Amino acid sequence: MLNTVYRLVAPRRFEVAFSDIDLFKDNQVIVRPQFLSICHADQRYYQGLRPAAILAKKLPMALIHEGIGVVVRSCSDHVKVGDRVVMIPNTPIEKDEFIAENYLRTSKFRASGFDGFMQDLIALDADRVVKLPDGIDNHVAAFIELMSVSVHAILRFKSIAHGRRDNIAIFGDGNLGFITGIFLKSILPESKLSIFGVSEDKLASFSFADHTYNVAGELKGISFDHAFECVGNAASGQAIEQIIDFINPEGSISLLGVSEYPVPINTRMVLEKGLRFFGSSRSGLTDFNMTVNMLNENPWMVNYLSNIINNIVPVKDISDMNRAFELDIQKPGGKTIMEWNK
Repeated sequence: MLNTVYRLVAPRRFEVAFSDIDLFKDNQVIVRPQFLSICHADQRYYQGLRPAAILAKKLPMALIHEGIGVVVRSCSDHVKVGDRVVMIPNTPIEKDEFIAENYLRTSKFRASGFDGFMQDLIALDADRVVKLPDGIDNHVAAFIELMSVSVHAILRFKSIAHGRRDNIAIFGDGNLGFITGIFLKSILPESKLSIFGVSEDKLASFSFADHTYNVAGELKGISFDHAFECVGNAASGQAIEQIIDFINPEGSISLLGVSEYPVPINTRMVLEKGLRFFGSSRSGLTDFNMTVNMLNENPWMVNYLSNIINNIVPVKDISDMNRAFELDIQKPGGKTIMEWNK
């Protein structure tokens, strides 16, 4: 079956291409995308902000790795036609006893090396979709992939960090910090949560947190047991430096922010305090299942998450795709959702 794919061929330029889908592959599910969410990683490709060598290697490529759709054909007992599902972009081709699917070097990831969800139809293995309960809003469900990254990091934190978790800090007042905070508050409700950011308006939205701090001001008398770094880019260096200053000895630091370039770390204080750093990236089936279950069981989380939706853009053609990405660049924060009316 011939499928239409909308690939980025150069910064700010999408073109139509075609691919063939085998309708009779065992254990395969074919999904028609309905709601797609634009991520910072998509924008780095769209704006040409990745190094030239990487752009030359990866493009042309269909963008978007956050999205949901409806099943239009199923060769699996796992889901049936008409089911609403979240699509998992990570695509492992092997299993390892010790290494999670999202860290295996052989795994492929949609919109980073092979085509993402900007297509008329998506063919996936049955274990690459998770059925969505009826009560979860479509626009919020569109960025479940990003939520699953936070859930994955929190689960890793629980297995790595020591048991004193009275005070936990999140550095970063953007989408990732907001989402990580909501799930952290739900998974570890007894822990006090402090948010460190640079925007008073954004910090005001963290009403579920116990404390918020503007790092532009003077910070005194602050300490916490563990921290999550959700800043990324060049500013992540300053965030890591502040975390090292304020964290209690033997604390754990979860690195989630992505930077294109190396950032400095004060190794002297890391050694003196006996700190643990660990990185988390992407997610897998277990994380998606847990994320969907938590949203289904905690409607308050869905309500909070709906507050970071900034733009909803109906998309019927390439001009609409460009408009969605350009609006996303201009927004002060939050998520841009494409209603994929293809």
